[in-house]
Amino acid sequence: MKTIYCTVSGLLILTSGLFAQNPIVPEGVYIADPSAHVWADGKIYVYGSRDESPEYYCSKSYRVLSSDDLKGWKVSGESFASAGPGDQVPYSDAYLYAPDAQYYKGKYYLYYCLSSAINTEGVAVSDSPLGPFKNGTPIDVGRFNQIDPGVFIDDDGNAYYVWGQFNAKMARMKHNMMEIDTATIVENVITEEDHFFHEGCFMIKRNGLYYLVYADVSRGGAPTCLGYSVSSKPMGPYTYKGVIIDNRFCDPNIWNNHGSIAEFMDRWYVFYHRATNGSVAMRKACLEPITFREDGTIPEVVMTSQGAGDPLDAFSDTDAARACLLYGNVRIKTLRNGNEVLGEIWTRDKVAFRYLDFGNGADSLSLRLKPGNKSFRINISAGSVWTGSLGSIEVPAQASDEWITVTMAVKPVKGIHILWFTFSDPSAKSNYMIPSEFGNSQFQSLCTIASFRFSGTDTK
Repeated sequence: MKTIYCTVSGLLILTSGLFAQNPIVPEGVYIADPSAHVWADGKIYVYGSRDESPEYYCSKSYRVLSSDDLKGWKVSGESFASAGPGDQVPYSDAYLYAPDAQYYKGKYYLYYCLSSAINTEGVAVSDSPLGPFKNGTPIDVGRFNQIDPGVFIDDDGNAYYVWGQFNAKMARMKHNMMEIDTATIVENVITEEDHFFHEGCFMIKRNGLYYLVYADVSRGGAPTCLGYSVSSKPMGPYTYKGVIIDNRFCDPNIWNNHGSIAEFMDRWYVFYHRATNGSVAMRKACLEPITFREDGTIPEVVMTSQGAGDPLDAFSDTDAARACLLYGNVRIKTLRNGNEVLGEIWTRDKVAFRYLDFGNGADSLSLRLKPGNKSFRINISAGSVWTGSLGSIEVPAQASDEWITVTMAVKPVKGIHILWFTFSDPSAKSNYMIPSEFGNSQFQSLCTIASFRFSGTDTK
């Protein structure tokens, strides 16, 4: 089960040919703001910020994710740092926010940004896509010291630098890829008012159209979406086209999204992040396949547990931290040993795993969990949380701090479905309580779940 094998499983996900699952980073590693690029070696590389605390965004170093098949992912060692033994930013010890990267004439360029009020944008260079990137140098962006660089090289060799918050700025880069031509800076390439732009532009070109992908604030008053705008010219004007993915309900305190789109082995994918630990930070990179309509627009996709791979095998151990939808107080929680679990579960909470393959039939479920100090019920559903009930189990309270395995019979289920867990407290006065009415004592976590698996007489 997960409590025994979680560390080993994390390593296998990094280095083996297992099918891809979300998140694409292992337990204990938090990489956000994923900027994906396919370089000449045919591999895909993901550059992002690295979260280290639920109390603040990011950290003072980067790592790089890489894969040659989207199934096994590797995490580099420290690729760049603004402080500490590998410090390559002599003029600042500020936190490193979201980066981007480009390849040009045999060199890899890392474009970073800092949390400082001045010299926010910078560039470092390496001979390897994994770094280490060295000699961090500030980029003169005129009076626009903001964040989140995106760099794009067009078919004609011209390169463009785009950055900013609330309204995006863009400028042409000089051919050394280290400087921008400040005389070409244009403001309001996209704006919050007209394009729902918040921050974090990523730029591509496809079939003669230029795409800006960015954190989109069109829903719920928070930039949880990745939206996009399209133009026939690199510097616009751009027209808003919609949402690619929304990461709402990945965590009770989700605030932002940030990502990219990339083509790999003739398929397109959106890369984005999800928050964990009930924090706006501690974010983890994920991906989903996307498609394009004939007119170049992108249909919105949903968050999944399976990512770029096949549906998860219901008859293998599934880490509970693979949940892709979390409603209520429940969140993916990191334990002291680095394991990630589902925790802080209250009555009425729901979680979903999208999707599981039940083969030709499953008829029982085993869960590895740690009960709290009161009994509770878990209802299991497939397909619809309301009409697809497979059964429920009563779990008694437990005084000891031990992991146990509980097994229950379920209504036979086969095929591919979204799987739902719904939690309830039979002792509660109402299953629709809210904390402000009943006090925190009513809302101690019902349990912590590490993993689960189904079984049946005919699994495949």
